[in-house]
Amino acid sequence: MQLLGRSVCCLRGGREVFSGLDFEAASGHALAVTGPNGSGKTSLLRLIAGLLAPSAGSIDLEGGEAELTLPEQSHYLGHRDALKPALSVLENLSFWRDFLGGDADDAGQTLARIGLGHAAHLPAAYLSAGQRRRLSIGRLLAVRRPVWLLDEPTSALDAAGQDLFAGLMRDHLGNGGIIIAATHAPLGIETRELRMGATA
Repeated sequence: MQLLGRSVCCLRGGREVFSGLDFEAASGHALAVTGPNGSGKTSLLRLIAGLLAPSAGSIDLEGGEAELTLPEQSHYLGHRDALKPALSVLENLSFWRDFLGGDADDAGQTLARIGLGHAAHLPAAYLSAGQRRRLSIGRLLAVRRPVWLLDEPTSALDAAGQDLFAGLMRDHLGNGGIIIAATHAPLGIETRELRMGATA
């Protein structure tokens, strides 16, 4: 499986964010997207996730499920934690598992893997910022998808949380997954780098 971008151009609000961008990531590999603020790191992830449309070029997943689109085979973990404060930790994760569909894991086992098994019945409103991030990461595990698109994924995580997430990412890559992560900090895994240029 290989994710390929060819001559990709992104326009936001009539402004060219980047153009002529080529990138690729194969099964078992991670691509770290780096660069200054405003260089288009988040925009690139949103293009791959299908949340934006490229103004030129193409983004394709070769070797994936032929009947599914790239967004249907991708998880997008953005800056915001998409959680309902009034729902419990377990209810939040169960919602995402049911909403995303596909090949799902047991919610209780997922919570144990991200270190939130003890908080399963706690309202999400009571979680710390790091715990909220862990719960968001749980979405990546609750429903299996081959492509992980991660925007500053270690933000709010303490050292233990970063180590745990690095292990989860290594497991995903070891199972043939692909990771593309916009980051200013080391991820704790082996990556290739895609450096985005400064804005004009």
